[in-house]
Amino acid sequence: MAQDRRARQREAMLAEIRTTARTLLVDKGGEAVTVNAVAREMGLSGPAIYRYYSGHDELVGAVTADFYAELTAVIDAARAGVPAAEHRARLFAMCRAMRAWAITHRPEFGWMFARPVNAADLDRDSLRQTVGRDFERPFFEETAAIWETAPFPVPALADLDPSLRRQLRANAAAMGGRLPPEAVHVFLGLWIRLYGLLCMEVLHQLDFAFTDAEPLFEECLEEAAHRLGL
Repeated sequence: MAQDRRARQREAMLAEIRTTARTLLVDKGGEAVTVNAVAREMGLSGPAIYRYYSGHDELVGAVTADFYAELTAVIDAARAGVPAAEHRARLFAMCRAMRAWAITHRPEFGWMFARPVNAADLDRDSLRQTVGRDFERPFFEETAAIWETAPFPVPALADLDPSLRRQLRANAAAMGGRLPPEAVHVFLGLWIRLYGLLCMEVLHQLDFAFTDAEPLFEECLEEAAHRLGL
């Protein structure tokens, strides 16, 4: 019983640390999120935080994982709210939910996607890679379901650059083989376009030309639906 209580207290402290770090991020920006700053906000000494997180990198990873989990839950809920057979409506609901979260959580979205990726993050078993795969999963699963129902047009694999073919085969294998490499090419191309547009909007890189990027996002969705045969 005492051990369970200590475990709950530890989990509560870990959650409070991450919540404090998020508040600093939203209120003051990413540079303000340091171990010492989090400790000060909580009325603790800097070394006290190290009882829970080994350092800044681990704290950043834990906070980032929270953001990914939150966004993934929003996307999953949007997907679940549309019948499985209605692929177009499902895909649109998921993408619109992602955009709605991103533009109402700009600091968190920027923290997730605009920060440099270090060598440790690239390890397939790293926390960043794990939560990233969870985030991409509903989009991949929906694309795979579309392919299995009615295969969409794909380029001939032999017509693609040899380096691209190798990478697409590796990606197809990593994704469990539900999509052939040429279909993975379509999926990744659409994902990069959609994600890239959203990043530019959230990070204010489109402000020079557009005060409202929603119509651009909707155009991108329509293009994706057309490419997927919807």
